[in-house]
Amino acid sequence: MSSTVDTRGPLSAARREHDAVVAGLVRAYRAVPPGTPVRLGKRTSNLFRFGAGTAGDTVHLDTSGLTGVIEVDVAARTADVQGMCTYEGLVAATLPHGLMPLVVPQLKTITLGGAVTGLGIESTSFRHGLPHESVLEMDVLVPSGELVTAAPTGAHADLYAAFANSYGTLGYALRIRIELQPVSRYVRLRHHRFGTAEEATAALGELAGTDIDFLDGTVFSPTEHYVTVGEFVDEPTPGARVSDYTGMEVFYRSLQTRPVDHLTTHDYLWRWDTDWFWCSRAFGVQNPAVRRLWPRRYRRSDVYRRLVALDQRYQASNAVRRRLGHPEEEMVIQDVEIPTPRLPEFLAEFHAHVGIAPVWLCPLQLRGDRTWPLYPMKPHTPYVNVGFWSSVPVTGDKWQHNRFVEDLVARLDGHKSLYSTVHYGEAEFWERYNGAAYRAVKERYDPQGRVPDLFRKVGGGA
Repeated sequence: MSSTVDTRGPLSAARREHDAVVAGLVRAYRAVPPGTPVRLGKRTSNLFRFGAGTAGDTVHLDTSGLTGVIEVDVAARTADVQGMCTYEGLVAATLPHGLMPLVVPQLKTITLGGAVTGLGIESTSFRHGLPHESVLEMDVLVPSGELVTAAPTGAHADLYAAFANSYGTLGYALRIRIELQPVSRYVRLRHHRFGTAEEATAALGELAGTDIDFLDGTVFSPTEHYVTVGEFVDEPTPGARVSDYTGMEVFYRSLQTRPVDHLTTHDYLWRWDTDWFWCSRAFGVQNPAVRRLWPRRYRRSDVYRRLVALDQRYQASNAVRRRLGHPEEEMVIQDVEIPTPRLPEFLAEFHAHVGIAPVWLCPLQLRGDRTWPLYPMKPHTPYVNVGFWSSVPVTGDKWQHNRFVEDLVARLDGHKSLYSTVHYGEAEFWERYNGAAYRAVKERYDPQGRVPDLFRKVGGGA
């Protein structure tokens, strides 16, 4: 369901089809008896909260008709997108027009609705902030059963502001209008190596103030840091190769061996997905012998994530460790935002107490003066997102490393994404995520409490 139209005219056929699907979904939601748990029926997930599962009487709403791009307005550089559309589908619809979303999160099956109600980030975030900041308006099915259009101003501006980091507890975005930006055919990459975190941090801060297009970093050890600069180019440098990391080569390893590189814009956007950053190594996929046998179509983040979900459900890997006499391991899968000047301090303590490597660095800053109540980053303040995704041996409390990270982030005046495990107590949680602002919006749009609140959703097992 995709077309290119002038959205200022009459409704297109694609928009009429979308509206019909939405009407059916709203009717289905309103027909669910009060007190019955409701969830969106999604085939994939990028969350890392593996609880006991959903209750047996949970109703899963059919969202199979809400997975496309409705319209792309090339002149206005906007797109109307259904909430369950993956970024893979969204990029496929916009790139042929020489356009892309302002921020394209790293993994193909992240949905636009998921990135807006949760949080997404990528190497354009130093300039364009987070995905929800490029939303112009959205149609939201709120828990009370009403369908409302939320925008920066107007009757539902409170919902628009609080939607980011609400993780579906204030409603489901069914149509989202976003800004787009022009792109070139290729991206030229330059990987700069630094020996210390202080040097890498200084480089990130300086480069974020220039006119480059992409900026991120990778930490292999306390003495090996890479800052990667990406710039759009119409053609590769004469004589340069255009790399393809969907085959036998692994992208993150190229940082150490290829100071300058070129990718098509499409392949750049998905450079991390093929090997789930570096996490495919846990399945042996980076071993050349295994990689040759592992079908290319299954070298994808969603495949690896399903394997992790199965392991967490049956605790297979920990059972093997116990039989071999090894300690169980704790998953430490987190993304946190640290004020840029305090990044070296965070990395030093993280290396000493957690020890996961590599670590991803992604600088970001809010786009302007506007703040977002449920994720209270300061405007005009540079942060670095630090991402780490692995497991470490348990030597004491089951969640000791995750709790250490939470405490460290709090000490450094940072923020923690909620897509993974959360161990704050309820009072501390609401202090960190603006409970007063959340409750005011929750009471307006979910007066009967049909959907669990944010703490129950991310920290209380709902």
